[in-house]
Amino acid sequence: MAVKAIPEGYHSLTPYLVCRGAAKAIEFYQKAFGAVEIMRMPGPGDRIMHAEIKIGDSILMLSDENPERGYLSPLTVGGASSSVMLYTDNVDATFKNAIGGGAKSTSEPTDMFWGDRMGTFTDPFGHNWAVATHKEDVSPEEMQKRMSAMA
Repeated sequence: MAVKAIPEGYHSLTPYLVCRGAAKAIEFYQKAFGAVEIMRMPGPGDRIMHAEIKIGDSILMLSDENPERGYLSPLTVGGASSSVMLYTDNVDATFKNAIGGGAKSTSEPTDMFWGDRMGTFTDPFGHNWAVATHKEDVSPEEMQKRMSAMA
């Protein structure tokens, strides 16, 4: 049987986060998002060299910082240069779990003009997250109309 180019259970794009304290990050994601740990590869000095967790139907890969190879966390470089978008069945509950677990709110869940209810926060490891529940399908024309009305 031929090997699949994209492994079973994965999608074409998989986020990979570098964390200062990957083990604690896994615990946070379990509490905040109901993540399930799939695997963990320990490295020297109690570091996690590679781990995979599943959130909903998607895999998130992560590891501890590895300065020797240039892998630094947002906490080390002074901020994140990216964000992770997570769709969930209940954005308000997910947001509340994340904030309760130590994340810092950047915007409370709000109904957005493009049809999502969305909130944003920075997790305790410096990563920016947007969490949303899709509430309404909005055509590009209607989206433009709503955006213009806001301005």
